[in-house]
Amino acid sequence: MPLNQSKYSAAKVHVENIGGIEDSSVMFSPGVTLLVGRNATNRTSFLQAVMAALGSENVSIKGDADEAEVELTLGEEAYTRHLRRQGTSIVTDGRPFLEDPTLADLFAFLIKSNEARRAVTAGVDLRELIMRPVDTAEIESEIQRLVRERESIEEELEEIDSLKEELPELEAEQARLEDEIEETKAGLEAKEAELEAADADVEEVREEKSELESQLEDLRAKRSTLDDIRYDLETERESLEALKQERKELKDEEANLPDLPTGELQEVESEIKRLREQKEAVEREINELQSVIGFNEEMLEDDAAMAFDAPSADADGDDDLTDQLLDDEELTCWTCGSQVEQEQLETTLDHLRDRSQSRVNEVSDLEDQLDELTSQKREFERAQREQNRIERRRSEIAEEIEQGEANVERLQDRRDEVMHEIEALEAEIEELEAAEDNTILDLHKEANQLEYELGRLETNLEQVNDEVEALEARIAQQQDLEAEREELNGEIESLRTKIERLDRRVVEQFNEHMENLLGILDYTNLDRIWLERVEREVREGRRKIDRAGFELHVIRTSASGVSYEDTIDHLSESEREVTGLVFALAGYLAHEVYGELPFMLLDSLEAIDSDRIAAVVDYFTDYTDYLLVALLPEDAAALPEEYERITEI
Repeated sequence: MPLNQSKYSAAKVHVENIGGIEDSSVMFSPGVTLLVGRNATNRTSFLQAVMAALGSENVSIKGDADEAEVELTLGEEAYTRHLRRQGTSIVTDGRPFLEDPTLADLFAFLIKSNEARRAVTAGVDLRELIMRPVDTAEIESEIQRLVRERESIEEELEEIDSLKEELPELEAEQARLEDEIEETKAGLEAKEAELEAADADVEEVREEKSELESQLEDLRAKRSTLDDIRYDLETERESLEALKQERKELKDEEANLPDLPTGELQEVESEIKRLREQKEAVEREINELQSVIGFNEEMLEDDAAMAFDAPSADADGDDDLTDQLLDDEELTCWTCGSQVEQEQLETTLDHLRDRSQSRVNEVSDLEDQLDELTSQKREFERAQREQNRIERRRSEIAEEIEQGEANVERLQDRRDEVMHEIEALEAEIEELEAAEDNTILDLHKEANQLEYELGRLETNLEQVNDEVEALEARIAQQQDLEAEREELNGEIESLRTKIERLDRRVVEQFNEHMENLLGILDYTNLDRIWLERVEREVREGRRKIDRAGFELHVIRTSASGVSYEDTIDHLSESEREVTGLVFALAGYLAHEVYGELPFMLLDSLEAIDSDRIAAVVDYFTDYTDYLLVALLPEDAAALPEEYERITEI
């Protein structure tokens, strides 16, 4: 919305060593100020000085100076900027009017070097320039983050597809080992049964051979020990399997817990504290406002508390003056004693009521935020407790698994040791039975070999089971990953739609304002200048992606009265200057720069004639408090006399 009335007073600018200015002070009032003069009369240098005070970095120091300074005074506020050379660059400090001059540099400081004015002929990315002041960088950054996250998930899904191809082979190996173990166990049981029968026969026929019997007894004891070890080993393996299953379940539980970024809980608690303090401050303000409102309402309602500022009747009893003053409803303010209209006091009271209601609404918003953050804090605390429990149990399981694996290794070592002892006994018995039937010894050897083979198969099966379990766990993630990918696709599309909406809204605003400005300029050969949002396919790394861009179109009318679209390159130098100026002025209106900055600077308007300059200046008078325009004397002569003029700087 254009400005109706300036809230500012006369401005004063003191400049040292900016551009071509060595030392100068200039004052000008709100409204239009014309900087009148020929070229090289420091008009542009003065505009640069104003830009510096307002926050721009596009300022040059006088050629023979190392430092520069500018001070802008608006009422009781002073804005200063210090510049100094540092190598090939210029560094600044001080307190400018704007913290971020991006918007003003593009669309308010419309001097000859203005980037927006030059953009239409420089072949730059118009979308980047137009959207630079719009907060899309954060959105686009989030899109890139989500795209990277999606690519990572897609890589994981490709890996899972590859693992799926490995799983059948592992499952077949698993089944083969299980069958072979069962066959080996059956063979071992049969062999042990033969041994029992053979041992019984030996007892009958070799009662005299105590040494052999003793050795055979030792062999039976060793085989019994081997059976016990095998049982313990199987039990330990089952226990390990149960622990690993519990570990997997805990991992699944942990994956389902909400993410708790480092320091998030502390940040939430800090924000809750801040909001509570803010709420208390606002509530105090509400109480104070309510007290003031209540007092003033009572004073307005109570006639006895009002003092009418009316003189007494004169000696002749003439009450007409008193009646006249009473009819004007003027009151004596009970706070400062000055004369004010009752309507003015009531208006002030309405403003106080509005402010109080605004603060009540603010308290409500703060309470909503506090409720949300408190709920979030509880959820974080619950998740943290659950996370701590899982971590404790996982730590315990890790220790138990470590101990279990150590036990398995110890039992396997003990099994191998006993088997070696059995082999040694068998060798001794073989010597004692040299002349005897070696059937029982052969049975022992065969049983020992089966026992060894059974241990090997069980170890191999354990390894294959672990691999299958790991693959199945990885494959089980596919559905969750696919769902996550779909969610990411939705988020990316939503953000891209949001940017597209911002793009289209800005394009519409630019087109509307460029049409209005061309209407003011009233060129017969420039019918329309308009922007179009287009999607272009560009290469980004190894991929091709669609990227939005803004194309500028120029519609012209031929000498025969036919409209046609032309390119910027085909325009004359003055037409390109006009197009750039219209584009930049439209940006000032589309981005509502007047809401952020009470200044607008115009320079290098030689491409348009005096009457059109006057029309443009008149159009923008309602939008800005201070409109500074650098003009040649002949152009300035066409503008109204009431405009302030500065001829020496």
